[in-house]
Amino acid sequence: MAHPQHPSAQLETLEQLDAALAEVTKWEKEQKKLMIWDRMSRLPFKLLDKITPKIIHDKIGQLLDELGGYIQNGGNYLVAGRKVGTLVASQSQAAGGSERGPYSLSVMDASALQLIQTGRETATIQGATTGVGGVFTLAVDIPATLGLSLKVIQEIGLCYGYDPTDKAERIFTVKVMQFASSDIVGKQAILEELNLQTGGSGDILEGTNAALSKIKGWHEVITVYRDNFGWKKLLQMVPVAGIVFGAYTNRKTIEDVGETARMLYRKRRILARMTEMRGAAE
Repeated sequence: MAHPQHPSAQLETLEQLDAALAEVTKWEKEQKKLMIWDRMSRLPFKLLDKITPKIIHDKIGQLLDELGGYIQNGGNYLVAGRKVGTLVASQSQAAGGSERGPYSLSVMDASALQLIQTGRETATIQGATTGVGGVFTLAVDIPATLGLSLKVIQEIGLCYGYDPTDKAERIFTVKVMQFASSDIVGKQAILEELNLQTGGSGDILEGTNAALSKIKGWHEVITVYRDNFGWKKLLQMVPVAGIVFGAYTNRKTIEDVGETARMLYRKRRILARMTEMRGAAE
């Protein structure tokens, strides 16, 4: 005798999808209110440039090249989907659903939140370690944090059924990073580029060409890592502060990137499901 599915394992109705979409829209509006700390934490560019040694400038240039390589072929940053597939299947099974999918939003959400928590813990340890060292440990920290950000975004995308082996999905990954570190105008522009504004279908292939043409703004993505470096460099002069701030900034970076990824991939899945359901009803 088959056991009834737990409500969290069942696929959503159109009304439930509408409610879920309203939650994401509310989150998007909240992103427009830039925190005062976010504004204050941007070091003046001239000061930052002065305290940034050549090794860091070189590392940032290298990261821009690596991001280009990631978009073209995945490079060293491409993640394997097997681990995430196992996680989502086990979450679904625990909720009384199928191991094979399609999975409910709540199952995908639970998997994504678990991955964000794991990323936060890794980033905290990494930030504390590099916060205590000199410029050479910080030179390691910047690509490590960038790599962890890309890993978390890709894994969250996989939770919602989006595969980073597809080039269009890798473009989306980088745009998620840009969104997480952009100002109000930038965030709105990215939603429009990716066809994720209200009323969009969630099919990013429609917006991929526009996104690719503007992807030259990669240094926006790197800015947040450079800013964090500047603060860590200054705070290394104060005992313990470098460790504490290093742990905090890396943790906050992954939290922001992870939450952005969860919301934007969630929105895509909601829009795609709504389109499918309306198509099936016609």
